[in-house]
Amino acid sequence: MKQLITDSIDFFYPLFRKIMPLQTFRYAACGGGNALFGLITYFIGYQYIFAQRVFDFGFFAFKPHIAALFLSSCITFIIGFVLNRYVVFTASNLRGRIQLFRYFLSFSFNLVINYGMLKLLVEILGWNPLLSQVLTIGFVIGISFFTQRHFTFRVKKDGMAELTDLE
Repeated sequence: MKQLITDSIDFFYPLFRKIMPLQTFRYAACGGGNALFGLITYFIGYQYIFAQRVFDFGFFAFKPHIAALFLSSCITFIIGFVLNRYVVFTASNLRGRIQLFRYFLSFSFNLVINYGMLKLLVEILGWNPLLSQVLTIGFVIGISFFTQRHFTFRVKKDGMAELTDLE
């Protein structure tokens, strides 16, 4: 499956070779696909699962746009880690459990930003939840690339962290 995904993405890379390195292109393709899947999950969660009603979790009640955020985040966390580890940042020689822990930290940081932006855009400014999530995803993707590349999946060489690119 890894090879099929990588080959499919790399097939389109020659069209973008002059404007970005392969690793950045792979990240854009994997991250974009995962973000789109997350947005679809968010929409389904918001419209149908939580049916635009407050979701009472017992000890805490979530507004529907926040409940949908957590639902989509649980799913995209797993997919995102697997794609980043096995397709995008393949040169990283950190142990898998270290990568997973760092990915969790980075993902949690991004989730807090996403949560804060949704609270601001939806609850304070009164914007549409789906539009707010689209804007928030765009912002978070930019932050995420740098944290994944420089922290989660960095390459250690001779005891020192070093960045590598696939070109």
